[in-house]
Amino acid sequence: MPRLVLFGVIIVAAVIIYALIDCIMSRAQEVRSISKIAWLATIILLPVLGALLWFLFGRPMRGPEPKNRQPRHPTAPDDDPEFLRNLEIRRRQQAKEAELKRREAELREREKQSGHKKNDDEKPSA
Repeated sequence: MPRLVLFGVIIVAAVIIYALIDCIMSRAQEVRSISKIAWLATIILLPVLGALLWFLFGRPMRGPEPKNRQPRHPTAPDDDPEFLRNLEIRRRQQAKEAELKRREAELREREKQSGHKKNDDEKPSA
């Protein structure tokens, strides 16, 4: 008889622990009836009854996922419109910077050439 009682206690403890872990691991938005915190308190304060109530009324419904359900976030960076938009903006900025550097180099070259001509003009008059 004591073995049977010990076995029952172990089973009840396992059910309570499983209910606690299941409640902790579930999403707060998917928990039914009352809030997740209230379910945790119920399971801890009323161990056997709280665990049974969790399994009957609080546990999120687990069913087959709808086939037409869209993912909430892109699965790859090239599927993300925000990422692609940022990529295009960066590409345009780099092109503008390259054009600006090219123009600056061209302007410096012109200044060097015009500076050499002025120096050549000044030498003969001396």
